[in-house]
Amino acid sequence: MTTYNLNSFGILKKYKNFLEPKDLPLISMGEGNTPLIEAPQLASITKANVYLKLEGCNPTGSFKDRGMVVAISGAIKENKGHIICASTGNTSASASAYGARYGLQTIVIVPESNIAKGKLSQALAYGARVFAIRGNFDNALDLVKEAGEQLNVEIVNSINPLRIEGQKTAAFEIIENLGNSPDMVFIPVGNAGNITSYWKGFKEYLNFSKSTKTPNMMGFQAEGSSPIVNNKIVESPETIATAIKIGNPASWEGALNAKKESEGIIDSVSDQDIIDGYLFLARKEGVFCEPASAASVAGLIKLSKNGFNFSGKDIVCVITGNGLKDPDIPLKYSGIDIEVINPNIGELNKKMEKNEFT
Repeated sequence: MTTYNLNSFGILKKYKNFLEPKDLPLISMGEGNTPLIEAPQLASITKANVYLKLEGCNPTGSFKDRGMVVAISGAIKENKGHIICASTGNTSASASAYGARYGLQTIVIVPESNIAKGKLSQALAYGARVFAIRGNFDNALDLVKEAGEQLNVEIVNSINPLRIEGQKTAAFEIIENLGNSPDMVFIPVGNAGNITSYWKGFKEYLNFSKSTKTPNMMGFQAEGSSPIVNNKIVESPETIATAIKIGNPASWEGALNAKKESEGIIDSVSDQDIIDGYLFLARKEGVFCEPASAASVAGLIKLSKNGFNFSGKDIVCVITGNGLKDPDIPLKYSGIDIEVINPNIGELNKKMEKNEFT
């Protein structure tokens, strides 16, 4: 009977020659290899070739798993028994899952309010110890940094360079799928680790692939939480997109470098833009994402409306997390009520004839 080392499947095995350090334990929950799909309706609007990188297809439903598997591998290598993170949701879900699988006690520090239920429920289900602080994400991260200095814990936020190493592999996959780098990558910006990671990946892949170019990195923050756009820390960030509700990004400098070196932009979109993009993805492209993910698409639509010429360009929008992460959003913003009818074909037919349902 043939046996397989299923633990070795994933980004650590596939890209082990391109990650640092090279001697990390090859753990995996099957992260990476997420779909890159065409977006015909967005293509019609922009006259570009638009693709969606569906990172919500990772094991815990977000892009965080790419960096987390490498960070957890590093913690195992260093014989750490505890990991800790500050989180608006996705990081806590990812850390808790990998911590549970590999026998590490996970400590999660979250802001007291505005945490998406889907994400928090994941952390609790995985058995993490969750502490809610009276403050925002930035206060939570400050506490985590103190814990990293004074306690025997491994920080698994994106200030851990191993997180960046893992997340850069999404850029590798995009090149492998398209045969070259796209012309532009639209990506949400919160703590800014992801735009930093993607840019690192695109640059590095030039050295060992058929790629002949790098893309313009087009980052988008929420208007009420846009410290990089305004070049000023936001003390009380506000946005419906909780995953990017961060007023002092840990990878601020990395995001600015990505913008400058790639000749890209970092701009903002309103909460209404985000909801419009969120509903557009669901109803026109059949993709259900969390609100923060829609910032990339909202940014593309905004620039298209403002007269940017994308004709013929290859564009990738990064969809960072699954829509089930934030289940309250569609209930609030879909504009559709659940109708109660009798189990009667005549009544159903009348509803259909009057077009009283969508």
